[in-house]
Amino acid sequence: MTGVEGEKGVLHEFLTFQRASVQAILSGLDEAALRTPVLPSRWTPLGMLEHLGHAERHWFQDVLTGSATPLPWPDDDPPLTTSRPTSLVCTFYRDQCRISDEIIAITPLTAAPVGRHITEPLASQTTDLRRIMLHMIEETARHAGHLDAVRELIDGRVGLGPR
Repeated sequence: MTGVEGEKGVLHEFLTFQRASVQAILSGLDEAALRTPVLPSRWTPLGMLEHLGHAERHWFQDVLTGSATPLPWPDDDPPLTTSRPTSLVCTFYRDQCRISDEIIAITPLTAAPVGRHITEPLASQTTDLRRIMLHMIEETARHAGHLDAVRELIDGRVGLGPR
């Protein structure tokens, strides 16, 4: 595969690696650790996973396609925390990634978004699938780094993930 479709494959590969890193970093944490804020900003590892699920849903569904599946719950928790069961949050994240992958598979890399992200500068920087994928790689990698540091503070484990 060469050209634009080859580029889309590479971008998708990098996004997949970042998602796998997030899941590997959280793997093995017990319920208490997943719900315990470690940093002064008070976010929790499980809340961060839910946030990443919302980001997948927002960028690939709301913004790119202009339509998103309804949330399975009211969006009522403080930012980056969650009161929902761990299994529900994990399933939500996996489902949003799967839906994103389905959208990526059928959408040309140069396709313009149908929906809109209202906050600048992201609205002007995410003008096609390519830039949305780059943004999600950046977003997922950034939060994987946060989770990696928090995991080290929780139990000393570092370097988790496929890379």
